[in-house]
Amino acid sequence: MRIEVGYGHGVQSAEIPEKNILKILTPGEQRVQLTGADSVRIALANPIGSLPLTQIVHPGEKIAIITSDITRPMPTYKVLPVLLEELFAAGISAEDITLVFALGSHRPHTPEEQRALAGDFAYETIRCIDSDPDDCIHFGYTKHGTPIDITRVVAEADRRICLGNIEYHYFAGFSGGIKALFPGCSTPAAIQANHSMMIEQGAFAGNLDGNPLRDDLEEASTLCPVDFILNVVLNEKKEIVYSVAGDIREAHREGCVFLDNMYSVQIPEKSDIVIVSQAGAPKDLNLYQTQKALDNSKHAVKKGGTIILVGSCREGFGNKTFEEWITQAKEPADLIARIRERFQLGGHKAAAIAMVLKNANIKLVSEMDPEIVRSIFMEPYDDLQTAVDDAFARHGKDASVIVMPYGGSTLPFL
Repeated sequence: MRIEVGYGHGVQSAEIPEKNILKILTPGEQRVQLTGADSVRIALANPIGSLPLTQIVHPGEKIAIITSDITRPMPTYKVLPVLLEELFAAGISAEDITLVFALGSHRPHTPEEQRALAGDFAYETIRCIDSDPDDCIHFGYTKHGTPIDITRVVAEADRRICLGNIEYHYFAGFSGGIKALFPGCSTPAAIQANHSMMIEQGAFAGNLDGNPLRDDLEEASTLCPVDFILNVVLNEKKEIVYSVAGDIREAHREGCVFLDNMYSVQIPEKSDIVIVSQAGAPKDLNLYQTQKALDNSKHAVKKGGTIILVGSCREGFGNKTFEEWITQAKEPADLIARIRERFQLGGHKAAAIAMVLKNANIKLVSEMDPEIVRSIFMEPYDDLQTAVDDAFARHGKDASVIVMPYGGSTLPFL
């Protein structure tokens, strides 16, 4: 059987005996009546736990629309025209609307990237800017002591609208909802304080109830309120198949239920070899983002098995602290000990990789320098077939294989 997985703007492929393939994890079939912009319009017309947006905003108010940065597959350029139609219908002027790209801890955009994300119409009609961690307003602290510092243009807006796509997040449970505002428009110190809870019980992919990290995130909205959200669920082709709008919690939770029904996939047993991809660009731009697929794959591999992680990582590590931590460690255990002693944003990704390495061998198919890959405890490859052949050499001709072409979105369970 020939299998293909996303890799940058192309694919990587390999031939594998069909008898060895235990399962290929693909999204479940979901009956949807409307997709794309039509789905967004229906969501806006039927808000969950909220008044319609046209009854929330008023002429003359300053509106901040917060959306994802270039590391996320959120199709802002598809969603935004529909949202702007709604705002204009409510009497909001274009000069009173600012689109803010939530950078979190990621790099700023180029003007060309902002235009591509927003779409030509929005980019030329409203103000488009990146969030600024150096210009924030402090709202106070959560009960966990996390400082809520929000970029000024968002903090000073009369109304705040959060956009995002809902998918699994390896310690916040799910993306979407409050995450556009916080941590998206916050400071490194605030993000670090929140993310330090990633090692606590309950902070794992697909979990919202009793997740201390998610609770801390959502407490931010009691200090800096979000007036409305518009979130979408994407299929494996990155097409909008479901949309929710309305209350920051209620609408988000309904979107998470839909995602679970679509992307939570049962496996008959764990396998010797797992092939996992972030499904290509933009989510495999760097190792910092590609790691999310790796983390989901740990639920599908046997102890002592092999994970073949496929991602172009053409921008390298993607985060300076992450790079320093993982390249300076003498062995994976050092990273786990270090994160327990002192949490540091960026270092948390290195520690998460180390946790996977405790139970599995990792082969990385990427554009990264082979020597660098070896120095971070992984085996380097530039093509999937060679990595697969070497994995079979390690586990034998009868080795079982699970393929996760949409690893960042698909969550395996027994």
